[in-house]
Amino acid sequence: MTLSRRALLGSALVTAGGAAAIGFAAARVAPLTADAASPDSGSGAEDVISPFGAHQAGVATPQQRYATFVATDLAAQDAALLRRFLADVSDTVVAIVHGEETPPSPLYPDDAVTPTDYATGLSPSRLTVTTGVGPRVFDLPGISRERPRRLRPLPEFTGDHLDPRWGGGDLLFQICADDPQVVSAAMRALRARMPGYAVIRWTQTGFLTPPKGGGTPRNMFGQKDGTSNPRVGTAQFDDAVWSLPDEPSWFRGGTYLVFRKIRMMTAKWDLTARDEQDAVMGRRRTDGSPLTGKTEFDEPDFEAATAGGEPVIEPDAHIRRAHGVPMLRRSYNYDYGLLTAMAGGSPDPLEHPEDHPHAPGTEEHHHGGHGKLDVGLLFCAYGNDPDRQFIAAQKRLAEQDRLNEFIQHTGSAIFAILPGFGEGGYAGDTLV
Repeated sequence: MTLSRRALLGSALVTAGGAAAIGFAAARVAPLTADAASPDSGSGAEDVISPFGAHQAGVATPQQRYATFVATDLAAQDAALLRRFLADVSDTVVAIVHGEETPPSPLYPDDAVTPTDYATGLSPSRLTVTTGVGPRVFDLPGISRERPRRLRPLPEFTGDHLDPRWGGGDLLFQICADDPQVVSAAMRALRARMPGYAVIRWTQTGFLTPPKGGGTPRNMFGQKDGTSNPRVGTAQFDDAVWSLPDEPSWFRGGTYLVFRKIRMMTAKWDLTARDEQDAVMGRRRTDGSPLTGKTEFDEPDFEAATAGGEPVIEPDAHIRRAHGVPMLRRSYNYDYGLLTAMAGGSPDPLEHPEDHPHAPGTEEHHHGGHGKLDVGLLFCAYGNDPDRQFIAAQKRLAEQDRLNEFIQHTGSAIFAILPGFGEGGYAGDTLV
């Protein structure tokens, strides 16, 4: 018999060392009710994305403008704890995506926590929260379900500059909406459920704005990003994204997410001639068309040659190296400002200008410090076979891709995105 979320949450919470008893502030978020919304908020049925279904929302959902990714580590090696946490999070998600106040936490007495009113008056703005589990979850005592066949840590690729602070994790929550304050409020609502269950490992926040009239959005290099995505609702999409028949039965309706934080050297890119930029990508920056075509969605002709016999799309062009790998790219831009700050003993430019990394005569001075900016792409690739999709493609790109001169991969993680759930269920109810 399947227990309801309420029954699970009402049971006694057992953790190692009594960790769940630790107190914290702010366990509820103010309601995002349509009734309280202003006439300009655009609140309505179209602003609510149902969390129920065979697949979790946030994968096939039309991409929202803002996202926060939250990776956590479980607070205790306990499958029962994981079950209660997933059920609690699902209760919270069901409430906030419908613009309702979050349910009270079983960890606290009545009225112990006051809502922050942080998102009062805002519509749900197509909010979705998508949950995934990392490879270590299947080492937990009490997890009897078979591990997804293709869930294992990603290898480190040639040229990676990985920072351990931006990788790994037992659980991932992908929070997306068309309003950044709604995303932030949802993050706070989930964070309030974590003590005793999980500890935040890393977060990343991004944005994406489609052009007027719709179309493919642009990344921080000004290039259209996602042109070759399979279209939602097609057999090509289903065959590339949703779990394969040989996966464990509990994982039916799930998928995999490969997450990579990619820093872009925008100063170097901006100093590169337009024709050279187009050659690096194999596409025109103006309209996204391949160098052998006229419109964005024209198939590239890799056999086409110039009058001198040289390939129009060069052998190390990004589009050629990445071609032929169907997966859903659902990425977001990020802009975190300076990569380093004047702190922790960095030289004072007023006292010792000759020692400062931005001093006159240095390359950084010429660039105005732009080379120290941390901007780029939160690359998210959904697919049902990471080995044959992302890993195969990334190996080719690492070997020979001119774009590598302008980017650094600094974060890396993989998660099995749990199947969807129905009313009365919770994300992961087929797992634990």
